[in-house]
Amino acid sequence: MVKRKIGGILLAGGIAIPAWLIGKAFPIIGSPVLGILFGMILAFWNRSTHFNEGIQFTSKKILQYAIILLGFEMNLFNIFSVGKQTILLMVFTLSAAFITAFFAGKLLKLDGNTKTLIGVGSAICGGSAIAATAPVIHAKDEEIARSISTIFLFNVIAAFLFPALGHLFGMSDHTFGLWAGTAVNDTSSVVAAGYAFSDTAGNLSVIVKLTRTLAIVPITLVLAVITSKKNAGENANYSIAKIFPWFVLGFLGASILNTFLTIPSNATHFLAQAGKFMIVMAMAAIGLNTNIIKLVKNGAKPILLGFLCWLSVSVVSLAVQYLFHI
Repeated sequence: MVKRKIGGILLAGGIAIPAWLIGKAFPIIGSPVLGILFGMILAFWNRSTHFNEGIQFTSKKILQYAIILLGFEMNLFNIFSVGKQTILLMVFTLSAAFITAFFAGKLLKLDGNTKTLIGVGSAICGGSAIAATAPVIHAKDEEIARSISTIFLFNVIAAFLFPALGHLFGMSDHTFGLWAGTAVNDTSSVVAAGYAFSDTAGNLSVIVKLTRTLAIVPITLVLAVITSKKNAGENANYSIAKIFPWFVLGFLGASILNTFLTIPSNATHFLAQAGKFMIVMAMAAIGLNTNIIKLVKNGAKPILLGFLCWLSVSVVSLAVQYLFHI
């Protein structure tokens, strides 16, 4: 069984290495996006079926193991200290993203999985949230690639646009930190935007962003229940245990271990980085199973939905801060 998988795993790992290194040099682009891109380019290669089982394993199982390892960069004490102050802000911005994704997605006649992934990516934490949600809703590789590409576009725009708008509107470090932390999707873009404004804003925006990341746990659990009920209607023997996102509990467990045990920082950093590299591997595998021509042809509606979600979260974040003096 391992022999049948090793070829595809090594292929995804080989693609992930240059994507990881280039993404580190240019963090605004991000390694996961490059992993998908390189994979989609190599998808034109008429590869042997020998690779397929390992590619499938990488895009599904290794992706889940990666999410667990990300928990080792979470310190729940830091997150809860900020979360107590910003819980109202989180509730409103998360709601804005999901409501916009649902109704705008219906108007645009997008499939359910694409709507869900773009909504989750906009609401929580970009690529990581999409990666965590995809196995729960059984998203196809093309749906994942389409959603990641959409989120990436607005990450890059936000990294350059947000600091300029913050200075234009005369925002304080606190206001901008909360805004960037709630309205910019991916961690790399939050870091880029926050610290471009000021160090104080950057520090706050990163903690707020990590607080958003914890929303992966309840959101994936809710989606698991919804998916289970939907499948139960089609199959009387369907059980929620079969679809329950056990890897998300692993993510939460890793967070708890990192918070309450004295684990050397070098070790937790290594584990978190290993998780991020495994996400790049999974994205490369997804790219290998994605038709880039079809993706480009169907790209306009997801991009419009991504823009509407991004706009709604950005506006609601500022409005809630103003109305409730957060």
